[in-house]
Amino acid sequence: MEDPYYLAALLQCRQIGSVRMRRLCNAVSSVRDIWSMDGAQLRALGLLSETLAEDLAAHIRMHAALPEQIAEDCLRQEIELVTIDDPFYPDILREIFDPPLVLYHRGTLVPNARRIGIVGARKFTAYGEAAAMEFAERIAAAGVTVVSGAARGIDTRAHRGALRSGRTVAVLGCGVDIAYPSENRRLLAQIVETGGAVISEYAPGTQPLPAFFPARNRIISGLSEGTLVIEAAKRSGSLITAEMALSEGRDVYAIPGSIYSPQSSGCHNLIRAGARLVESPQEILEEMRLVEPPKRSAREQLTPEEAHIYRVLSFDHALSMDEIIDSMPEHTAENIPLLLLQMQLKGIITENERHAYRRVERN
Repeated sequence: MEDPYYLAALLQCRQIGSVRMRRLCNAVSSVRDIWSMDGAQLRALGLLSETLAEDLAAHIRMHAALPEQIAEDCLRQEIELVTIDDPFYPDILREIFDPPLVLYHRGTLVPNARRIGIVGARKFTAYGEAAAMEFAERIAAAGVTVVSGAARGIDTRAHRGALRSGRTVAVLGCGVDIAYPSENRRLLAQIVETGGAVISEYAPGTQPLPAFFPARNRIISGLSEGTLVIEAAKRSGSLITAEMALSEGRDVYAIPGSIYSPQSSGCHNLIRAGARLVESPQEILEEMRLVEPPKRSAREQLTPEEAHIYRVLSFDHALSMDEIIDSMPEHTAENIPLLLLQMQLKGIITENERHAYRRVERN
């Protein structure tokens, strides 16, 4: 048994934060030594109060086999575990005020990858969805890893956009063996299968709890050179992520929206506070001193019939199939379902949950 699993087991004592735990581990020659200590021995290290020393001792007594259990769970589920002192631990995350002492991950963790966080509202508009897909796809195409939280809404769209052209990392507020939300089970599998990673500071089997998500947000911003916010209400987890990024001296970008949309108010407040207003992925890539690869025009990929549908559709307002059919010549109506499917496969249009369609790319 190696020390990482003992450290992981110690961290499950929730009464002791990661900063104090790091000091505690630095005070002994091996993390494994702590696991054999009683309350008096822990208190003698001079870093814990009597209450905290007894809490940790009780945790060790009650979960004597926990290190072995974590190791077995990781092996069985092909989960990797790295500690903050491991060379595979991301350097940029190690720099934040309260870095996680351990990271569990499925997939490929690239320590020195260039990364941008993309976060936003769970309740989003078609405009926000389009922006998330476009920015993520084009940023990932430039070789930048897109980091997000796999939540419903903008997070999910950011991951999907990145998967079209490159790599993405999902940071969870639960164990990496748990799909949350459940509808993203396949998405998380795709992230792992395509060279990305699903990561968490929580052990396998840990269920999602509200208290875990603010802590999760610091990892999203901590892994990223900058964080892009796409639609956020005045009070939202996305703004917490942005504030954490600012506190660490990282760049924060925000996409402006409609003055009539509640989902835009958070972004507008960020811009007032000094976040950089961006209107295209190119601006972020230029800030990172990266050159975006040539972007193929959507029109270059269209057949004449597809071009007619493309002209009917808009960037921010989705149309139902009936509305599209009504706008087409009568003799082409029977081909519309096939044409829409072909255009989706080309990545030119997208279908939402209500089976309505809109453009993915802007002219």
